[in-house]
Amino acid sequence: MDSTQPFTVAIDGPAAAGKGTIARAVAEAFGFAHLDTGLLYRAVGAQMLAGQDPVEAARALGLDAFEDASLRTAEVAQAASKVAVIPEVRSALLDFQRAFARRAGGAVLDGRDIGTVICPQAEVKMFVTASPEVRAQRRFDELTERGHGPTFEDVLADVKARDARDSERAAAPLKPADTAHVLDTSTLSISDAVAHAIAHVTRARPV
Repeated sequence: MDSTQPFTVAIDGPAAAGKGTIARAVAEAFGFAHLDTGLLYRAVGAQMLAGQDPVEAARALGLDAFEDASLRTAEVAQAASKVAVIPEVRSALLDFQRAFARRAGGAVLDGRDIGTVICPQAEVKMFVTASPEVRAQRRFDELTERGHGPTFEDVLADVKARDARDSERAAAPLKPADTAHVLDTSTLSISDAVAHAIAHVTRARPV
């Protein structure tokens, strides 16, 4: 593959399915740039929680906004899901994501509407998923390790509520692209899921 040519890998999926881990590993394996598009919405959500108008926050968003450690909290995740249903917010962030996707040398973007809306012409599309219970356990373990104290039942309820909100929204609902390769990580180890994804990209990538 010519290192100056764009090559886009679009990885979508629900929360805690493993798409971020897989996306980072794929980017590292091939030397591609990586963008966690969820951070765009988390950054807007965090600013909304701070009292800013979400549409104005989206339009003024800068790369420095992604460095805030609080973007990984459950509260900000819920706020991100709420601002993501606002069409004006999605529109404001669209051009940034598309420009990143077609940068020279290849790019991996993970999110919820990359293959369906942001980059429908992506050379590789994957939809990473897992059962709600498995995803809730992963998120529960992560939050517990960070010292947060939700119950598993609360985390599972949050996962299911976010799934419903993301899949039922009118603007860019969460769903696999028609040509997406579906990867269910429910029973896979991290290394096996990553290996599967890298093999899939390898098959699709020009020599």
